[in-house]
Amino acid sequence: MGKITGFLEIDRKVEAYAPVEERIKNYREFTLPLEEKDIKDQGARCMDCGIPFCHSGCPLGNLIPDFNDAVYRGKWEKASEILHSTNNFPEFTGRLCPAPCEEACVLGINEDPVTIENIEKNIVETAFKKGWIKAKPPVERTGKKVAVVGSGPAGLAASQQLNRAGHEVTVFERDEKPGGLLRYGIPDFKMEKHIIDRRLEVLKEEGIKFNCSTHVGKDIKADSLLSDFDAIVLTGGATVRRNLPIEGSDLKGVVQAMDFLGQNNRRVDGIKDLGEEILATDKDVIVIGGGDTGSDCIGTSFRHGAKSVSNFEIMPMATAERPKDQPWPFWPMRLRTSSSHKEGAERFFSISTKKFIGDDKGNLKGLITSEVEWVKVPGQRPQLKEVEGTEKEWKCDLALLALGFTGSENTVAEQLGLEMDNRTNIKASEIDYKTNVPGVFVAGDQRRGQSLIVWAISEGRQAAYHVDKYLMGESALPLKGDGDLPRV
Repeated sequence: MGKITGFLEIDRKVEAYAPVEERIKNYREFTLPLEEKDIKDQGARCMDCGIPFCHSGCPLGNLIPDFNDAVYRGKWEKASEILHSTNNFPEFTGRLCPAPCEEACVLGINEDPVTIENIEKNIVETAFKKGWIKAKPPVERTGKKVAVVGSGPAGLAASQQLNRAGHEVTVFERDEKPGGLLRYGIPDFKMEKHIIDRRLEVLKEEGIKFNCSTHVGKDIKADSLLSDFDAIVLTGGATVRRNLPIEGSDLKGVVQAMDFLGQNNRRVDGIKDLGEEILATDKDVIVIGGGDTGSDCIGTSFRHGAKSVSNFEIMPMATAERPKDQPWPFWPMRLRTSSSHKEGAERFFSISTKKFIGDDKGNLKGLITSEVEWVKVPGQRPQLKEVEGTEKEWKCDLALLALGFTGSENTVAEQLGLEMDNRTNIKASEIDYKTNVPGVFVAGDQRRGQSLIVWAISEGRQAAYHVDKYLMGESALPLKGDGDLPRV
């Protein structure tokens, strides 16, 4: 497997970025690809572990050592076959996944881990370039019809798997184009949208139907799908945004992050009718929330030409190293600095926003914060405490709330009579993804809550297996970590 001493001889090498002053002038991806030799060398660093913990770190169970070895040996088509056997859309995960597999890499115990994510991206891009990724419609159809509600990564994965099993699949999407938050949440500078469209063409050629601008629950009653389809798979995203219930939150200029990002993606796509525009141009921008969505707001603000961009995080600054209470191979809560942070944002930790300040016309002009600390209480969760005497007023024309999501919209669940859990997710079995209504399944954010793209794809694949088994009595579709062996 690979070069036996590769991990001892070769250092980790990742893609470089285009200079900040160049990349913020447009919305194109700005990573600078490695030479093929360098990518092969990175594959050679894989250790042929007795127990490859990267498998357990990956929600998809990707066969990582196998495709690393294929890359090292220059067998790119074989690497693509291995990668696609467990992952429908490696071009998404190879760009957007935080790579829990790398945190679980055995080499990462005392050295830099293998560049698994970048190898993955290069495999799929090589496969598209060489024409190896082609539509593979099923040889036979089962006569069964499945409705998939939502076209994010969970919905697309479930659709492709069910179509491979021979079922007629129709995807319902309320937005103008398929992709969910991949299209209307992720900025183009992280993933250009032709990457989605390229894959959608393959799915359409395989026979999957897409009904866009169709909001199930409003344009179509959800319960009507029960009579038109043999099974329904709900794969909507966690779209109910968390608010900041403080004075001044209704001022013009206090904006939800996803409204800001979604509008900008439509603008980049050439859509003219955007309603009231949300722009950071020449403004002092404060992004409240330190996660990936906050990072995306930072990068977008710089491309708008913001005067300044600050980022507030209520949690204390994490350490750059793995915390002692989060040992390998677990996912560590360490300090992560994104490419957007490096474009000039100033970051502030342990800070809480107390009040938004407006002018006499209702426009945001500033906000007030205080420093906070987390006090440990035996037997309880840490409690947030304000540090006295630390109030500060900040100039701010645009405050972007990137505070995460509280769950999914429940109109469809109500119309179908589905049970919900205490986190406003649709309640479904963790074993077979079934809801309390026969024939209705749920996967992705609507079942597990806000999560990663790689988890969404995994959930879609797992749910497809159980839908297929429900319809046919058995299924040859793969479960996590299996090879992709469709029935027909």
